[in-house]
Amino acid sequence: MPITPATAKHSASNGAADAILLELVDENGVTIGTAEKLAAHQPPGQLHRAFSVFLFDEQGRLLLQQRALGKYHSPGVWSNTCCGHPYPGEAPFAAAARRTYEELGVSPTLLAEAGTVRYNHPDPDSGLVEQEYNHLFVGLVQSALRPDPEEVGEIAFVSPAELAERHAKDTFSAWFMTVLDAARPAVRELTGTAAGW
Repeated sequence: MPITPATAKHSASNGAADAILLELVDENGVTIGTAEKLAAHQPPGQLHRAFSVFLFDEQGRLLLQQRALGKYHSPGVWSNTCCGHPYPGEAPFAAAARRTYEELGVSPTLLAEAGTVRYNHPDPDSGLVEQEYNHLFVGLVQSALRPDPEEVGEIAFVSPAELAERHAKDTFSAWFMTVLDAARPAVRELTGTAAGW
């Protein structure tokens, strides 16, 4: 994984990662504390700050990623371009740009806020719970992708019709449709009506 300044700051000096902390928030998205990442996802889940990124190519196709098989949460499932959690005190916009670069080796273009959505999605396979206050972002990808194999199994650009076909046969993350539906107004503004989102 590429090392960004934020990642370096949150890693131990010997190269081993410190416990990853998430920001706990109230129902209005106001920070109320921190919790270790895995603990925050244990049932019933602690409400924490997250982000989801939706990047599109110049034809208006959505970039999907299949999460790497080695991930502890939702391995091998398809999901939006990038998602994750800001470090405590890190702006969601900065975290979204950082993780997109770390996971896919690309910096998004025209990245813009697309609202927030709050949800509670248990993952039946892992037993973990996504209790999140999620900041949504949309943007374009205009340079070559270099996915980190520790994070990303596969990538695919899909039209709305191709997404519907893939969604019917492949396994997607529990949160995918919730975040996509919440981001649709901004997606339509970015891609135009002809793209069909």
